[in-house]
Amino acid sequence: MPTPTALTAPAASGESAAVVCGVGAALPPTVVANAELCAGLDTTDEWIRSRTGIAQRHVAGAGITTEDLAVRAATSALKRCGPVPVQALVLATTTPDRCCPATATTVASRLGLSDIPAFDLAAGCTGFLYALATAVGLITSRTAQAVVVVGAERLSSLPAPGDRTTVPLFGDGAGAVVLRRGRPGEKGALGPVVLGSDGAHADLINAARPGALRMRGAEVFRHAVDRMSSASKQAVAAAGWRLQDVDRLVPHQANARITSFVARQLAVPDDRQLHNVRSVGNTGAASIPLLLAQATDDGCLKAGHRAVLTAFGAGLTWGATTVTWPDLNP
Repeated sequence: MPTPTALTAPAASGESAAVVCGVGAALPPTVVANAELCAGLDTTDEWIRSRTGIAQRHVAGAGITTEDLAVRAATSALKRCGPVPVQALVLATTTPDRCCPATATTVASRLGLSDIPAFDLAAGCTGFLYALATAVGLITSRTAQAVVVVGAERLSSLPAPGDRTTVPLFGDGAGAVVLRRGRPGEKGALGPVVLGSDGAHADLINAARPGALRMRGAEVFRHAVDRMSSASKQAVAAAGWRLQDVDRLVPHQANARITSFVARQLAVPDDRQLHNVRSVGNTGAASIPLLLAQATDDGCLKAGHRAVLTAFGAGLTWGATTVTWPDLNP
């Protein structure tokens, strides 16, 4: 089986790097606990918790769009980093508000960034890492001085009604980071990025339309653990780190069991793993930036922590990268 290739951005060894300078998150106000779902599903709160680690999720009502969530998260991230010359916006999403035009263009407009390039990117739950790699290229090629990268989803709309294996998994939300041009080696500089895909298994996670998501859970579990573990090891090695150097594992929050198995493969102890799946569920491309924002706010992710970001999603897609976290306290 071919292995993914480490995409080493010029930021890792050249004159410039893409540096995290802001992070933000947005969650819709409606919270749906497991008990509320069980009334319409052949399942129980205990069954959901034991297999996924999820206790609740946030759900966007009819008046809240993917665009709305993306704008809120990006606004928060921009406020946190202060004035930067943003020259591009990349939105990772599986649930755009329309087929055309891209949701990113109206997000940029609402942020007051109407004249910049803005586009959507679809890579399933790995979308945020694909978007980060794209932003790194824009920055290190000197196409843009700063880029807003957003992951935003309304994944609660995708499962087939009554499907107890998928309905409990997904929640809605958004997360964003702002990247600026900086120096390799400074805090916040992204390391090499590992990305991969395997369309031969596209049927394992498939949604032809909203309300029609199907997933072959056991096979997805196996691929997710293998791919996230392998990509993380490659990213750590490409950054010149050792696994024991990792202070924080920041995995896509698909479910708690996948995270636990990946951490075991990487020998990352429990106190170095970041989690929020219990309270937000699987938020797709929003998962990692949402977790980064929450962990920064609650102090679980501090300046100087060496973090590994890794994800797996429909496609199949997977990826990983590294970052030494900057000081983002207000």
